Amino acid sequence: MYMYISSHNIHEQFPEAAHLPEVISMRHDGDVRYVMEIDEMLPVDIRSQHTFSYEVLDSGGRVGGHFAVLNNIPVTADGRSAFEQRFMNRARKVEEEPGFVGIRVLRPLDDDTYVIMTLWEGEQDFKAWQESQAYSHAHRKRHTEEGIDVQQPSIFPRPSFVKTFTVDM
Repeated sequence: MYMYISSHNIHEQFPEAAHLPEVISMRHDGDVRYVMEIDEMLPVDIRSQHTFSYEVLDSGGRVGGHFAVLNNIPVTADGRSAFEQRFMNRARKVEEEPGFVGIRVLRPLDDDTYVIMTLWEGEQDFKAWQESQAYSHAHRKRHTEEGIDVQQPSIFPRPSFVKTFTVDM
């Protein structure tokens, strides 16, 4: 499974892509991103410099809801295996949270930044998750000797960043 996040709607940019699945649009302060999930990799001629390409490593739920959180995490080439193992062995508690819609753990195909995308019915559901025991459990190793964030040498070349969006279906 693959996911594409673009600042351009692939259907509008490439009329020959009409056979591809519909895209969802996400908005943040006037910034629009289009998201498409598809079983096969898009041909290079349809992808553009405005499109980020990912392989879906892990998923739960569906793409939808009304609020998306994209945690963008740069990872060194040497750290990819450890990082991916961490997410493949995640607690999977988020899927049980009220308002949870979906999660996608995305491996970058063209750069070094992984994306952990969670989708929610609303922003208040995401905020409730952040205050929950399940969230504390999922992040309990952060900043400890067992945590991936304190391993040396660091597998993170730059700080991660989070961006939130409202989702238009």
